[in-house]
Amino acid sequence: MIITALALLKIYVWDADEASALAGTSATSNRPAGSQTSLPVDIYIANTVETDNTIYASGTIVANEQVELQSEVSGRLIGLNISEGSFVQKGQLIAKLDDSELRAQLKRLDYEDELAIQVEARQRKLLDINAISKEEYDLAMNKVNTLGADRELLEVQLEKTEVRAPFSGRIGFKNISEGAYITPNVIIANLVQTNPVKIDFSIPEKYTNDVQVGQEAIFEVDGVNDQFLARVIAVDPQVDEDLRTLRLRARADNSLGLLRPGMFVRVELPLGSRKSIMVPTESVMPILKGKIVYLLKNGLATETKVTTGLRTDKTVQILEGMEVGDSVIVSALMSLKPDLKVQVQEVVNLEAAP
Repeated sequence: MIITALALLKIYVWDADEASALAGTSATSNRPAGSQTSLPVDIYIANTVETDNTIYASGTIVANEQVELQSEVSGRLIGLNISEGSFVQKGQLIAKLDDSELRAQLKRLDYEDELAIQVEARQRKLLDINAISKEEYDLAMNKVNTLGADRELLEVQLEKTEVRAPFSGRIGFKNISEGAYITPNVIIANLVQTNPVKIDFSIPEKYTNDVQVGQEAIFEVDGVNDQFLARVIAVDPQVDEDLRTLRLRARADNSLGLLRPGMFVRVELPLGSRKSIMVPTESVMPILKGKIVYLLKNGLATETKVTTGLRTDKTVQILEGMEVGDSVIVSALMSLKPDLKVQVQEVVNLEAAP
C-alpha cells in the first residue's frame, strides 16, 4: 500500500511541477536573446543659431578720484575754508595751520641774508686787490649760499602749513574744526570727484579674450529709470583665483549728478552677435565637475560632457562638446543612463522644446 501511495504522489504532484517548469523554460526560449524595451524620448537636432552675445554682470560705482585730505605737518588749525558737500576747484585752499613761528624765522633769515650779501660784496672787492685770500672770500660766499638754502627750506615748510585741493571735486563731511591741533594722521575731510565716475564689475574668465579697452557697456541703477552708457577703460591683468572672474573698469559721464560712488549697478556688456549652438535649457545637467548632455547615438543614450556659455530662460549656449547635427535628448532625462536603449518619439525645435 505504501508503494502505491508514492507512485500516485509522483504522478499527480512531481510530474505536474516538472511540466510547469518545462513550460516556463519553453516560453522564455521563444523571446529573442538580448531583447530590451527602448525608452521613448524627444530629441532636438543641434543647429547653429544667430545669438546676441551679451554678458550680464553686477558692479559698483567708484569715484573718478578720491582722497583723504591731511596735513603734512603738525600745528594748530587757524583756518578751515570749506563747506560740507560744497564743490571746490583744484588748488583751492582747504585748511591753514598756524605759521607765525616759521614766518618769524624767515624774517630773521632775511636780515642775515642781507648782511651776508653785503659782506660778500666787500670781500669780493678786497679779493680783487689781493687784500684777502681766496679762502676768506669763499667763506663769505658760502655763507650767502647757505642762507639761501635755509630760506628755501623755510618756504617749503610754510607751504606745508596749507592744505589745498589736489583736484576739483566735492568735499565730504569735515572731521575737525578751527582751533584744533592736528597731526599728519588726522583726516580733515574727504574730497571726491564724481564727474565722471567709474564702474567696477567682473565677468567670467572664459570671456577674457572677448573684451577689450574701448568697448561700450550699458548699466542701470536703482531709483533711476534711465540707462547709462559707459566705456571700458581698463582690464585687470590677472584673473581672480578664487572666483575665476576678470575685473573690468569703465568710465561714465555724470554731468547730471544722478550717479554716486558706492551705488549698485546692473551692467550689460554686448560682445556682438555670433552663430553658436544653442540647446534647450532642460537638456543640460550639472555634475560634480562640469555639465553633461545626453546624445542619441546608434539607438543608445550617450553621456557627453560640454562647456556652456550664455544662458537664457529657454536655451544654453554650447561652446565645446557638441557638433551641428547631434541629436540631443530633451525628455525623460531622469530615467537616462549611459548606453540605455532609446527610441525617438518626437523631434522638437527650440520654441516647442519642454
